[in-house]
Amino acid sequence: MKKHLASLTLAASLLSVPALAENKVTFKDPAGDDNGPGTYKYPTDTVYKKGSFDLTEFTVQKAGNKIDFTVGLGANLEDPWRMGKGFATQMVFVFIDTDGKEGSGHTESVPGLNVQFAPAGAWDKLVILSPQEPARVKKEVETKAASVKGDIIVPARTKGAGRKITGSVDVSELAGDPSQWGYQVIVQSNEGFPAGGDLLTRKVNEYEGQHRFGGGNDGECDPHVIDLLAGSGKGEESEKKAQADMLKYECAEDGSAKTKATLTMVRPGGK
Repeated sequence: MKKHLASLTLAASLLSVPALAENKVTFKDPAGDDNGPGTYKYPTDTVYKKGSFDLTEFTVQKAGNKIDFTVGLGANLEDPWRMGKGFATQMVFVFIDTDGKEGSGHTESVPGLNVQFAPAGAWDKLVILSPQEPARVKKEVETKAASVKGDIIVPARTKGAGRKITGSVDVSELAGDPSQWGYQVIVQSNEGFPAGGDLLTRKVNEYEGQHRFGGGNDGECDPHVIDLLAGSGKGEESEKKAQADMLKYECAEDGSAKTKATLTMVRPGGK
């Protein structure tokens, strides 16, 4: 009996950790935390469907000469703006720490997200999954993120179907074993007419509007992040609080960031 109970306990514990295998990893994220630090609200236009920015699962798999990225969301994807990719309102940023070395990589994010990364989880590569044409995204990167453009990868093809957004990159652009990397996945919204130097991202304001998220600040101090990975990536309820804690921010009187939201990486096996 004791051996049987021990086996059941071990099986349960294995189910609660991110799926891990050579060249493949899968993370879970709790449903219903698509509200940034806990206060954000969707825009009022009907194209922003409930759950459509709610990250639920993230998988990376190396297969042959390709690395496939799959992002699961909490609602069926739609293409109201006729982008031709199977989705339109979402945009996903996949930040990757490929070497796990503190002080190596970038701690600053890209324009429009209003976040930074802890030194221990500085990012080395960024994969952008956007419904915009790759040429448009690359042009925006060259114009607005020139200092890190060499570390930003835009898949030749990104598509949406059901509740999943997928994109693939060549291993020549992102060599290594995905099961050894750290990840941070940010769900944002595709903005075809971005403000200022923002990299195709949608603003979060104090009050929600037709095409603006609400619950934040009208300045540039609040993180423009609707959902992300947090905790150990198991999909547990506690990860909602971990997300809110990571996205805490403080604004100065002029709307600039007094304390900027600082992100950490989520690693396979909770390392």
